[in-house]
Amino acid sequence: MCGIAGKFNLDRRPMDAGLLARMAGLLTHRGPDEEGLYVSGPIGLASRRLSIIDLDTGKQPISNEDGTVWVVLNGEIYNFVELRSMLEGRGHRFRTRTDTEVIVHLYEEHGVALLEHLRGMFAFALWDQTRRQLLLARDRLGEKPLFYSYVPGKFLLFASELKSLLVDDELRGSLNRAAVDQYFSLLYIPAPATIFNEVQKLPAAHYLLCAEQGITVQEYWDVPLPPEGEEDRLDETVLRDHLREAVRIQLRSDVPVGAFLSGGIDSTTIVGTMAEYVGPRIVTCSVGFAEQDHNELSHARIVAEQLGTLHRECLVPPATPDLIEQLCWHFDEPFADSSAVPTWAVSRLARQRVKVALSGDGGDELFGGYSRHALELWEHLLRRGGRVASWSLGQLASALPAGFRGRNTLARLRAEPDEACAIKFQFASRADRFKAQIYSPDFRHEMGARDALEPFRQAYLRAQKASPVNRILYVDLKTSLPDDMLVKVDRMSMAHGLEVRAPFLDHHLVELIARLPGRVKVPGPATKPLLRSILNGRISRVAWDRPKHGFTAPIGRWLRAELRAYAEDLVFSPSSVSRELFDRKGLRRLWQDHLAERENHEHELWMLLMLEVWNRMHTRAGVAA
Repeated sequence: MCGIAGKFNLDRRPMDAGLLARMAGLLTHRGPDEEGLYVSGPIGLASRRLSIIDLDTGKQPISNEDGTVWVVLNGEIYNFVELRSMLEGRGHRFRTRTDTEVIVHLYEEHGVALLEHLRGMFAFALWDQTRRQLLLARDRLGEKPLFYSYVPGKFLLFASELKSLLVDDELRGSLNRAAVDQYFSLLYIPAPATIFNEVQKLPAAHYLLCAEQGITVQEYWDVPLPPEGEEDRLDETVLRDHLREAVRIQLRSDVPVGAFLSGGIDSTTIVGTMAEYVGPRIVTCSVGFAEQDHNELSHARIVAEQLGTLHRECLVPPATPDLIEQLCWHFDEPFADSSAVPTWAVSRLARQRVKVALSGDGGDELFGGYSRHALELWEHLLRRGGRVASWSLGQLASALPAGFRGRNTLARLRAEPDEACAIKFQFASRADRFKAQIYSPDFRHEMGARDALEPFRQAYLRAQKASPVNRILYVDLKTSLPDDMLVKVDRMSMAHGLEVRAPFLDHHLVELIARLPGRVKVPGPATKPLLRSILNGRISRVAWDRPKHGFTAPIGRWLRAELRAYAEDLVFSPSSVSRELFDRKGLRRLWQDHLAERENHEHELWMLLMLEVWNRMHTRAGVAA
């Protein structure tokens, strides 16, 4: 695991080694163990390394035998042992025992097609001196990030984190107002956009080729989606074997490995499978809150006791201004998923004992763990009654009380299916009402023709031949998983120099589950029956067989108490970024309604707070709106 950065001067100017070192310096938290630089003419590659595999000789950048191919890698190639054996059989000579070195030799054999052979989480940059070509690539599910800025004829700049790009004086960042609008729908900014117009995220499962003539961005893998009725049959033995294999290869490490444990189905499945290989003495880590409606520590404790793990736990205190500013510094752009707070805490707790932790990330998106997955199925069944019946039920929704259970489902029947699916991914059903309340007239007019949910509609349309459940699971895997969940885990774990691995996201396992009928993943209101079948009889149902509990923080209470003065001062400051974008009276009404507990606006206010802290932290005098 590392942080990587670099620059390719397309006009053939010599690379500034000092700039490269400054870019790498801002990634020290990602790779605290050592720094490596490669500079040759117009190209520069940098690495900050967190030593996990081959502690002694795995320093990056790494080259082939004659120094014509160089690579820096962020992540892990889990099948490097098998790849190395194959490459040695074809005559390649290795100087290290690290997984990074297999990439240069695979490139010599296969060129860009090397990506088909990699099994892991990764973002890497590879320089081909002979072709004068730079290859950037990101893993299939988007576990590792990669940002870039391209100016034709001048340069391509890239890094694991956005802040590393901003040290280059040639990059002048201007506020991406459309991205701000997406942020206020989703709590985050989806790829390929970033908060700056001049910077993009390389999407998951894509590569970028850059030569002096220009760049090409290409998708190299997609979640397989057989048409409805043509899915594979379920073989539970095969499922168990794939899961065991995914866990086994992700246990490869030259440093101690532990696990996150919430006591839910996903993390319990992973820790239980780990125990089959390494025995009971696994370090497991859990966090909770003093507020019992946000606390799952007792469930995790039951699992840990039954498996005999070396369990550690702690309570997360209320967020402080210092913590909020640390979160904003690590995210680099506005990010308001409140589960970042407990993820920060559990990462810090784990790093005290281990350098690598396995997690249950991806279980919900792969096996059908969110309520929206079952809702998509029910909406599909209701629509089968015909457009007139669907429209009538949708009209009925407008007469029901705002809090009536099922009202939103009925209301969505009036919308086209792609819109109804996309709306499920908003942070709340009231996102549009929130925007109408706080946007200034000018900002509202500017955003009027834009569709903040376009990435979800596009993913839905790509999967339109699949069954309803497989379709929405596909949307999850292609959007909120890489852009929200995995961003949160990457930044919060890397803030503490901790590598987090997600066995559920092994692409062999993903492909197996994606080809199964939706009805075996979401047969009705019960969630994740496939994982439940794996756990049944192995671990007490008392721990994991319960309604889903989100990994969220009690931010609403904090904003009324410990954070009240801090948040009010920032959001309503005369120098706030909101002066250009928002209606001040609307903001004040929102704030007062939350304080008086007339309405719970915790997510809306948290978004406003995180945007303002980001604005002050990442700009000298505020971004020009």
